[in-house]
Amino acid sequence: MRPLMLFSALLLGMLGFSGGARAQAEEQALVDRATLTLQEMMGPADNTGDARALLRNAKGVLICPRVFRAGFFIGGEFGECVLAARGGGGSWSSPAFYSLVGGSFGLQAGLQDAQVISLIMTQKGLNAVLDSQFKFGAEAGLAFATLGRSIQGATTAAVGADIVTIGRSRGLFAGITLDGAVLSANSSAMRAYFGREASARQVVVAMELHNPGSDPLRGALMRLGGPESGGGNSAAPSGGTTQGSAAPGRVQTESLPPASGGRR
Repeated sequence: MRPLMLFSALLLGMLGFSGGARAQAEEQALVDRATLTLQEMMGPADNTGDARALLRNAKGVLICPRVFRAGFFIGGEFGECVLAARGGGGSWSSPAFYSLVGGSFGLQAGLQDAQVISLIMTQKGLNAVLDSQFKFGAEAGLAFATLGRSIQGATTAAVGADIVTIGRSRGLFAGITLDGAVLSANSSAMRAYFGREASARQVVVAMELHNPGSDPLRGALMRLGGPESGGGNSAAPSGGTTQGSAAPGRVQTESLPPASGGRR
């Protein structure tokens, strides 16, 4: 009887370890997709220089590798996201995990999914996102900017915004708004990824927890959000400064015209 009990305990332990490893693998896959999304959306120097200028001054960044639309302006769960924040020394935190749920996104007709990056430009905006639930477009005192079909001129279009959102679908920058979408911290994902209970503030503000699997994402943020360097080499980012605050509650939306010149 005793050997059977020992075998059962060992089997349960192995199953628990396997389940934990599988859960962490899922979260790591999300972090890896977020890294790729950041590189794809911020990387090409001929089209995204202004977006990188915003990233250099951002307090934090929310990356949603795939935002799904269930149907034509129909509500539902739309995607999983990661949030990272800039530290005092210019480094970036490990990611906190969030779920995005909404009524209807302002996706253009025919778009089924998109990559979305929200640049959080002010401490006020970061504090709002770190609350238990954050609703895009409805937070009093926050100004939002949405960049459309081109992101050239983004630094001008986003002046005064607390949060700047950029969308991309099928390789092209696309008009997208997240108004009405609710962002909620995913505590189970953070528990799986860091091996203990953790709040988003502990991860991205206090930086009490770290998973080495997030180092490629943190490195990409430092490289793409660091000072401009002609050779494109990695450089530690300078301390971020924010634009002047907008009027309380003002929401600004800018859909920019297509960039001049042909695409490659």
